[in-house]
Amino acid sequence: MSTNQNKDQFRPDGHENDHFLLSTVVGSYPKPKWLNRAKELYQDEDHGFDEDDYQEAKDDAARLITNEHERAGLDVVVDGEMRRNEMVEFFAHRIDGYEFNGPVKVWGHNYFDKPSVVSEVEYDESWLVDEYEFTAAATNRPVKVPITGPYTLANWSFNEAYDDDDDLTLELADLVNEEIEKLVDAGARYIQIDEPALATTPDDHAIVGEALEHIVSDIPEEVRIGLHVCYGDYSRIYPEILEFPVDEFDLELANGDYDQLEVFKDPEFTADLALGVTDVHVAEVESVEQIEQNIQKGLEIVPPEQLVVSPDCGVKLLPREVAYGKMANMVEAARNVEAKLDAGEIDIERESPAPADD
Repeated sequence: MSTNQNKDQFRPDGHENDHFLLSTVVGSYPKPKWLNRAKELYQDEDHGFDEDDYQEAKDDAARLITNEHERAGLDVVVDGEMRRNEMVEFFAHRIDGYEFNGPVKVWGHNYFDKPSVVSEVEYDESWLVDEYEFTAAATNRPVKVPITGPYTLANWSFNEAYDDDDDLTLELADLVNEEIEKLVDAGARYIQIDEPALATTPDDHAIVGEALEHIVSDIPEEVRIGLHVCYGDYSRIYPEILEFPVDEFDLELANGDYDQLEVFKDPEFTADLALGVTDVHVAEVESVEQIEQNIQKGLEIVPPEQLVVSPDCGVKLLPREVAYGKMANMVEAARNVEAKLDAGEIDIERESPAPADD
């Protein structure tokens, strides 16, 4: 685990409360309907809507959603992944060694182009630096960069080139490391590795840990590294994940009504916890009061200085007004909890479990 757990570098100037609960989002956000229409026009050559037109539309959407995150009051923003289509497909298009064979049904009526690895994966041009630089120029707030992790990039692809998925995962981890180095050179200080596949195949936590060691190699200590894992049985990967070299674990818990909260109480949770406090599967905006109660669930696991608040996962499948409402109420709830902590109105005494290495 990294020694950099300090989130004060993202604390806004003049923050009104002594306590600080960093508020952010996992990544994806609903796309404006006109951006989807722009994509259709671009794909239909008869309309004369060319690549420059489509690029302008994506730029406008990225600027708009970044501003929407600002209006909601988030401390750290993203552009809602306006330039990305799907979390594996987007990166596979940018990594040499992948090719596509057509859409695969994944759940409900959702499809994605599941890629195949047909030759050795190689790094070519940067994947996200242009995206980061555009977003950073569109806001005065810190920008987080979500990147799909190497384990998910390997696990959710057909492997036709490597002896096993572990070898592929470690090769991809080296590419992710190269990309993060470029992002850091561009000014990024908050990187989130998305590994949803870990929760569905938890027996592979060891290879994920090894991949993360590759990813953080030679990355400066001041760069905050988070790991997002969602929708799984966390008891199968805890406390082993505490050995991962990351500063923050971003976990989905609101959707399960915090049934898994007890998992993280023993042994002691030693990293920062980015707690999911709004349910992205419910198309209703939780009240500020409800979110305050959810935030206080996190204080049963970690002290305030280790707590971050965010939605359970990406909110791209929600109606946009609902997504915004959840973000705005989440920020208001976080500020209210901070004020109550300052006033001594919240009891944050927790049980004292044994350290993970006992």
